[in-house]
Amino acid sequence: MINFENTAPVQLKGAGKGFWITLDPSHPEEVLISEIDKLLRKLKHLAVNADIILDVGNDPDTKSPETKDQQHKDLFQRIKIHLDKNFDLGNITASPVKRSIPTERIRQRDLSRGWNHHSSDVLMLRGRVRSGQKINAKKHLVITGDVNPGAEIIAGGDVIVLGRISGKVHSGFPDNKDTIIFALEFNPTQVKIGRVSAAGSEDGAGGKPEFACVENNRIIVKDYMKASPFRRMPWPEAI
Repeated sequence: MINFENTAPVQLKGAGKGFWITLDPSHPEEVLISEIDKLLRKLKHLAVNADIILDVGNDPDTKSPETKDQQHKDLFQRIKIHLDKNFDLGNITASPVKRSIPTERIRQRDLSRGWNHHSSDVLMLRGRVRSGQKINAKKHLVITGDVNPGAEIIAGGDVIVLGRISGKVHSGFPDNKDTIIFALEFNPTQVKIGRVSAAGSEDGAGGKPEFACVENNRIIVKDYMKASPFRRMPWPEAI
């Protein structure tokens, strides 16, 4: 793999089917363009149809993050136009967005603490919850089994049932409507999330993983595989 590297203001290295070019935006734009041109001319035929990733590095000044972000986008666009005009390159794209330092620190903290030093309030049960039984959980509740008609489930957080729900279920007790109720087969007789309640289905037409949540102050039921409520989480979080 070819790897040309300059200390500053431009660094170039091989990346996949092309090259990754890192810029130091503290240098004038004309200097950056001149240095990029020199590096690409050194590559000669290797640069033809090569994909380019432009990474506008960190500018250690006092501008706000929003201002920096827009300036970096503008710089990327101007350099891209220049390269398209003067070189026979492949796709020219911006580098993936880097996480901010605070966000990365939170992520690393959560990942390092999550499974090693976390005391959880989650209640996890195995087996069938039968008619007449009542289960209370301080926080989240996970049941690996069915919840029969006539049973009652109450949890301060999410309710996750790896089986069939056919009883009364209340998540987010007493008033947290940002929780969900999930089951592999969703057919409760009554559902309550926070202070929002709804009657369950009587047709028994479940048969697939579904979850209930609150939207516009109403309880709705969604297909879990199509609208996974946890997919948008950026990393695993301990609960």
